[in-house]
Amino acid sequence: MTSPGTTPAERYAAHRARVRENGPALLDFQTLYDFGLDAFQLEACRALEAGKGVLVAAPTGSGKTVVGEFAVHLALANRQKCFYTTPIKALSNQKYADLVSRYGPGNVGLLTGDNSVNGEAPIVVMTTEVLRNMLYAGSHTLAGLGFVVMDEVHYLADRFRGAVWEEVIIHVPDSVRIVALSATVSNAEEFGEWLQEVRGDTAVIVDEHRPVPLFQHMLVGNRLYDLFVDSGEPSARPKINPQLRNVAVDEVRRAKINQSRRNGRKRVARPPRFRPPARPDVIERLDRAGLLPAITFIFSRAGCDAAVMQCLYAGLRLTSREEAEEIRAHVELRTADIADEDLRVLGYDEWLDGLMRGIAAHHAGMLPTFKEVVEELFVRGLIKAVFATETLALGINMPARTVVIEKLDKWNGEAHTDLTPGEYTQLTGRAGRRGIDVEGHAVVIWSPGMDPFAVAGLAGTRTYPLNSSFRPSYNMAVNLVGAVGRERARTLLEESFAQFQADRAVVGLARQVHKNEEALAGYAEAASCHLGDFMEYAGLRRALSDREADLARERGAAQRAEAVRSLERLRPGDVVVVPSGRRAGLAVVLDPGLGKRSDGPAPLVLTAQRSVQRLSVLDFPHPVEPIERIRIPRSFNPRSPQARRDLASTLRNKVPDAEVKTRGGGRRGRGAAAGEDAEIARLRRELRQHPAHGCSEREDHARWAERYFRLHRETEALRRRVEGRSQVIARTFDRVCGVLEQLGYLEGDTVTEDGRRLGRIYNELDLLTAESLRAGLWEDLGPAELAACASALVYESRQPDDAGAPRTPPGPARDALAAMVRLWGELEAIEQDNKVSFLREPDLGFAWTAHQWASGRPLDEVLLETGMTAGDFVRAVKQLIDLLGQIADAASPDSRIRRVAGKAMDAMRRGVVAYTSVG
Repeated sequence: MTSPGTTPAERYAAHRARVRENGPALLDFQTLYDFGLDAFQLEACRALEAGKGVLVAAPTGSGKTVVGEFAVHLALANRQKCFYTTPIKALSNQKYADLVSRYGPGNVGLLTGDNSVNGEAPIVVMTTEVLRNMLYAGSHTLAGLGFVVMDEVHYLADRFRGAVWEEVIIHVPDSVRIVALSATVSNAEEFGEWLQEVRGDTAVIVDEHRPVPLFQHMLVGNRLYDLFVDSGEPSARPKINPQLRNVAVDEVRRAKINQSRRNGRKRVARPPRFRPPARPDVIERLDRAGLLPAITFIFSRAGCDAAVMQCLYAGLRLTSREEAEEIRAHVELRTADIADEDLRVLGYDEWLDGLMRGIAAHHAGMLPTFKEVVEELFVRGLIKAVFATETLALGINMPARTVVIEKLDKWNGEAHTDLTPGEYTQLTGRAGRRGIDVEGHAVVIWSPGMDPFAVAGLAGTRTYPLNSSFRPSYNMAVNLVGAVGRERARTLLEESFAQFQADRAVVGLARQVHKNEEALAGYAEAASCHLGDFMEYAGLRRALSDREADLARERGAAQRAEAVRSLERLRPGDVVVVPSGRRAGLAVVLDPGLGKRSDGPAPLVLTAQRSVQRLSVLDFPHPVEPIERIRIPRSFNPRSPQARRDLASTLRNKVPDAEVKTRGGGRRGRGAAAGEDAEIARLRRELRQHPAHGCSEREDHARWAERYFRLHRETEALRRRVEGRSQVIARTFDRVCGVLEQLGYLEGDTVTEDGRRLGRIYNELDLLTAESLRAGLWEDLGPAELAACASALVYESRQPDDAGAPRTPPGPARDALAAMVRLWGELEAIEQDNKVSFLREPDLGFAWTAHQWASGRPLDEVLLETGMTAGDFVRAVKQLIDLLGQIADAASPDSRIRRVAGKAMDAMRRGVVAYTSVG
């Protein structure tokens, strides 16, 4: 800014200085906002205008997307294209609406798989998978592309979809600048170094400052406490509130006192069960403190729905009459196309009642349209309290004044696990709306056993490492080989972030190898002898020791094998001597125990001390032979003390103690073979003839040599670890190509016709899909039957493995599903031969539902039969429609499968599926 008293020349000079610092495009861009840009935003935008790529890592809600929007602005100014990619369709839809409002519908397109709007526009918003597919297909839409914005790029750590981000970053043309926007990660610099290697000049901008400060609290009962108190020293770390710590201790002490009092009155009750504050009470408490709107994270869909109902039953209302009517009007407009009978199935009336009171749930089990309405009303400030699962923390723009966390652990599908600092940061990052709130608030609900120090540890730690989940897939392999050839594809994969991280780990190992090599040279020097090459002499000693150990192991193995064979010959009534251990002594065999254990026979015996024991090979280091036989009565019951006493007496009378010692040795192992081993004889002869053998300091030299050999073994193990990590991605690629060559999808550098079909299938079970298509398993199926079979390739049950066999359609569909499972088994065997494991077993859990929906059954019947939520159902159907489209695309142009797949897609794209925009 210039002061009013400056001259025109001074104002012009100041303008020139701003242009030099920011550039004309950035100056023009800043006029689009009614607020000044933050320092990190300016730094990133300047780097972009200077021709660099950028990586921006900053907290949720800090305004990273401004940098992505500047890339859009630059592309339009330079008459180039900009692709704005996001990880999820909901975020793509949201960004599309934002950009249309700024640049107009003619300049902005949307490609998400579900929607294709104005795909040749200069600005196109898309999911990352769509861009990946474009790159492999060599789409003409890529012409003129200048920028790719990768929003939420930390998704590359996602176990299932993360590889897509790395594929795009590696394969986008060098002329395109990447704008990577990430949540705060602890290894942003490492990720930036990789981008620098594969994309060229890339600026890394890390900002950990939250534009809206976040205050941490704990709610104990109905009292809200600050988690930290100011220590009074600006540079000191915040201290835990001592009052909160004492309150937590007092709550536990009070519970113990109440319990002991009840016990003192002789009325012993169960331990007192702490009851956390009711959810309506928590919301009212926040409302009184001016801390709404709030998002309460509950790690359960059912818990979110129950929380809304609890608030309704409690009569909680957070909206005015005018706000309630505004909500009703918006909801009725957004759901006008949904049939009344479907609305009844979806619980519309209860949902609307909650919305009009300012209360809603948000989770993946909801109909996507319902979720969108909740998001829209929340952003407009009409919804005051949302109960959500953690999925809301990923991507969707729904900031609140306060975030409430009910528990610090969650069920991950297998076990209850503690929240990590990264997850806690991601959840609480929603608190504090920029431009609306002066501060954000995170509230943890206290419960017994919750340590304020643990909460402080979560709140004060910023560890969220970004680790690659990249690995080559079958589809990726055929597409890469088809585009650039096998050798170049291998080289490209070695440029992945996964290999970069593996190589970084190798650096430390390689450094240790180098240190060991220096130490080995020192040990060899210390072992030197004036009479001759002592390391050669030490090598002979080592070889002799190894040979003797090998022979001892061989003798031991032979003895064990002979002992097993001797035990296999035992029969009931045989009297044996157990040679050693706590079971040593005389025993009679009751049952030979053949097949009882995997490591050999396990005879059941009665000892002379009347004890029934199960023995094993370990009790017989040498072969055993019966020394006598006695008859076991048919009526003998090993559980009867009298029967055991009588049989033990018979045993002792048959073989007195004196005879046990003389007859119980059994047949010993044969020991060493007749004559000395020839290799041992040779080594001993060479040792005696070696010049160093006569050295007076021989044993001193030998100690240094032994250190050398010990460290040499350790160093070789380290070298193997280095080799195991180096080129790990390329080696996996080679194994994938081995599978594809064995099945005829690749022939060296050539992708076959079958391989090109596989290249059009982007699915976790891509190879099984292509093989089913090639084997003609679906040739005779109708649309509903094909939908049922294809569902097994995309669906994954949330039910436990022991939930019982899923229901499947009868007739040809059931036969085809069985054939698909058999085919998966054959492919799994081929994978094992090639040391890879990519294909999970087909999941038949959605086959009946897909068949019924494609057959035209109404929504209420389908949901009632399956017990699925509307959101899960719609998502599964949309994934299935997407795969059916890929199957149609991969099938021959004139094939029946292509036509049937198209009919199946049309049959399924109806009702709640048709009018839902989010997949």
